[in-house]
Amino acid sequence: MTSGRVTVYIAALLARTEDGWEASDTELDDVETLSDLTELAREASTDEDTVLVYIEQEDAWFGVVRVDGEEDPRIYLSDAQAAARSSYGEILLTDELLGRDPEDEDELDDLDLDGTEDGEPTGYDTEEEEADTDAETIPAGPIGDRQILADLGMPEGELSSLDTDALSSIADALGVSDMLEAVR
Repeated sequence: MTSGRVTVYIAALLARTEDGWEASDTELDDVETLSDLTELAREASTDEDTVLVYIEQEDAWFGVVRVDGEEDPRIYLSDAQAAARSSYGEILLTDELLGRDPEDEDELDDLDLDGTEDGEPTGYDTEEEEADTDAETIPAGPIGDRQILADLGMPEGELSSLDTDALSSIADALGVSDMLEAVR
C-alpha cells in the first residue's frame, strides 16, 4: 500500500522592472520543457528585464532559473539528484547543465549497450533500479550557475548554503519579501 503523500511545489516569478521587482505566484501546469519555462518568464518581463523563476519541491530541492532578455536561461539547482526524481527538476537538468554532449547521447541511443536485443528485458527488476542507475550519472548536491544571484545581492556562498524555504532568503536579498508574501 502506498502512502497518499502529495508532492508540493512552490513556484514564483520575480520580474525586475523600472520601478523595482514584481513578485507573482505562478502555475507550472502547462510547463513541459525548459523552453516553456523560459517563455513564461519572458512573458512576465517588461522591456526584456531580468526575470527569476523559483521552483521548490517541499523539503527536497529548489531551483532558480534566470532569464535576461533573449539570452539563454541560467540555472541553479540545490540538489541535482533530488531534482532528477521530480518532473519539474528533470526540465531543469539540461545536457549542458550536466556537462553532457547531446550528440554523444544520440549515438549511444543507437547502440545496444545493455547486452539485450530489442524487445528483450533489460535485466532491471524494477523501474526504481533503472532510476538508481540513471541517478549515478547525476551529481549529488548543487549544480549550475552559483553566481546566478551574485549581482542581485546574494553571493555564491550564501546561495550554496540555502536549504528548504530558500525563497524567503532570496526574496530578502532582493528586497521583495513583503511583496512575495502578499502573493503567496
